[in-house]
Amino acid sequence: MFVANYKEWLDILGYAESTVYYLPNHLQEFFYYLECHGHSDLKAITTQTIKNYYQELQQRANQRQSGSLSKSYLNKHQQALKKFREYLQNHNYKDFNVHLKSETNPTEEKLNILTQSEIKQLFNATEISHNEQRFRLRDKAILTVLYSCGLRRNEAVHLDVSDIYFDKERVFVRKGKNYKERFVPINRKNAEILEDYIFESRPEFNTKNNTEALFISKQGKRMQGMSLANRLKAIVQATNNKNIEEKKITLHILRHSIATHLLQQEVSLESIKTFLGHSSLESTQIYTHLVESLDR
Repeated sequence: MFVANYKEWLDILGYAESTVYYLPNHLQEFFYYLECHGHSDLKAITTQTIKNYYQELQQRANQRQSGSLSKSYLNKHQQALKKFREYLQNHNYKDFNVHLKSETNPTEEKLNILTQSEIKQLFNATEISHNEQRFRLRDKAILTVLYSCGLRRNEAVHLDVSDIYFDKERVFVRKGKNYKERFVPINRKNAEILEDYIFESRPEFNTKNNTEALFISKQGKRMQGMSLANRLKAIVQATNNKNIEEKKITLHILRHSIATHLLQQEVSLESIKTFLGHSSLESTQIYTHLVESLDR
C-alpha cells in the first residue's frame, strides 16, 4: 500500500515520469530488504538499518556492466528514502524517525498553482495565441480538457472525438492511469468550446489521415504531449503577463490548479478524488495541505 500511494503522491506533485517510475521501485527494493532481514515495523528501523542497506547496495554487482552499482544509482536509492520520509511527514505518519542527510542540491521545484484570475487570462489569451483561427479554437479546447476537465497529459493525448458525450455532458477517459476508466463532467460553456473546435476547427486539421483523435496536429496526426506543452507555452506568452510566465506552468499544473480551485470552492474531497481519477483519498488530501499553504 505504501509504495502505490507513494507513487501516486509523486505523480500528483508533478515529478518527471522517470522519477515517478524509478523511486517507488527503489522503495520496493528497500522494503524487500527489510522483509528479508526480519523488519516488519517502520518504528523498528534505525539509522544503522539504513547504513546496512546501503552497504549491501554498494557490494551488489552491476548487471549491465562490470563492477559495482554506480554512484548515480545509489543516489537514486537515497532520494527514494528521503522522498518517502517527506511523504510520511505530509501524511502525518510518525513511525519513520530515521535521520537522513538533506540533499545539498534539491532538484524539485516549488509547485506553482494558477489563480482563477490567471486561468481566465489564459482562456482570454487563446483569442490571440495564433494568427489562424483553427489553432486558436484548438488552444481553447486544449485548456478546457487539461484545466476544466482536469485530465492528465496522457489522458488528453488519447482522447477521441467519440469520447465527448455532448448529450450527457460527460467526457469519457479511457486511457486513465493504470487503465482506469472514468467519466468527467463538463458544463454547457465547456461543451460549447469543444463543439466549436470539433465542428469548426478540427476538420481543417483532419485532412490527411482521417484520424479519430480529438487533438490533431497540423500534419494531420494525433497530437502528442510535447505538442500540447508547446501550445500551452504559446498561450502563456500571449497573456503578456510576467507573473504567469515566471510560474513556468506545465500541463500538470493545470490539473493541480483545478483541483485546488474545487477545494477552495468547498467541493468534497471524495468528489475531487473521483474527478481526478485518484485511486485513494489519501492522494487527494495533498490538495488540502496545498490550499492551507496558499492561504497563509
